Amino acid sequence: MDAGAVALLIPVAAIVMGGLVRIARDLARAQRNPNIGALDARMETLEHELASVRSDLNETQERLDFAERLLAQAREGKRLGAPE
Repeated sequence: MDAGAVALLIPVAAIVMGGLVRIARDLARAQRNPNIGALDARMETLEHELASVRSDLNETQERLDFAERLLAQAREGKRLGAPE
């Protein structure tokens, strides 16, 4: 994997880690407060937030795949001596 692809993965990792930290923090807070009704509502909110993070991650992965294909095509063209 080249440096450009790795550079694109850094924001993805940051988004995922931020989401996981938020979920862990909320779960820890929920364990200290055993109010079941509020916990159910919070869990539903977390599920929606996680779905949003997954959607963002999928979109970012698609963009990364596209960028990698473009970079591979550019390298292939240069290797074959294609005119620029």
